[in-house]
Amino acid sequence: MITTIAATVDEAVAGVEDGSTVLVGGFGLAGMPFDLIDALIRQGAGELTVVSNNAGNGDVGLAALLKAGRVRKVICSFPRQSDSYVFDELYRAGRIELEVVPQGTLAERMRAAGAGIGAFYCPVGAGTLLAEGKETREIDGRAHVLEYPIKGDVALVSALRADTMGNLVYRKTARNFGPVMATAATTVVAQVTEIVPVGEIDPEAVVTPGIYVDRLVRAEARHLTVQGAR
Repeated sequence: MITTIAATVDEAVAGVEDGSTVLVGGFGLAGMPFDLIDALIRQGAGELTVVSNNAGNGDVGLAALLKAGRVRKVICSFPRQSDSYVFDELYRAGRIELEVVPQGTLAERMRAAGAGIGAFYCPVGAGTLLAEGKETREIDGRAHVLEYPIKGDVALVSALRADTMGNLVYRKTARNFGPVMATAATTVVAQVTEIVPVGEIDPEAVVTPGIYVDRLVRAEARHLTVQGAR
């Protein structure tokens, strides 16, 4: 595997096709790959299925992609927050689909995709609306729900630093879903604030090995605060 270092974020997202499943890192604004998302909006791919922890904040990042009308379906754990008005309006208008997945299950479904696991049983959601239509089984006296992996065509992640081989180091909570998403997608694109020569990152500090990263691009860090209402 060879990691390509793109000259621009637009080059980094080139080739994303209509109808793709896109895994988007981030926990709220922490670890959101803002520049890659902006480039994806310019790139023009539509009818996307987006997998993320939540359904966007304010008018930036993932919310901007939704507002541009490029997303057909969102798979997430927290679709509604005080500043998720873009998703809220689209959903109420019937212009976007939603699949709610408990947070731990969401992470495990992507991890299963990366590990080559065909499916797994999980007790979370058993006996609730989230289990409707799904196979259930009693294991050790407790109801479990059969869950299937979530695999992405593309993953967009944000990290703090990378070397030229694509090995990634994240900054604190910005780490969140990036590592598991990087194992679960066919093409992984990472934006970082710094790219250093091989050998300058302690191998023990590497979180996502470069073998998972297909494209790498440098982008300036953003420190954003989104208000809870317009």
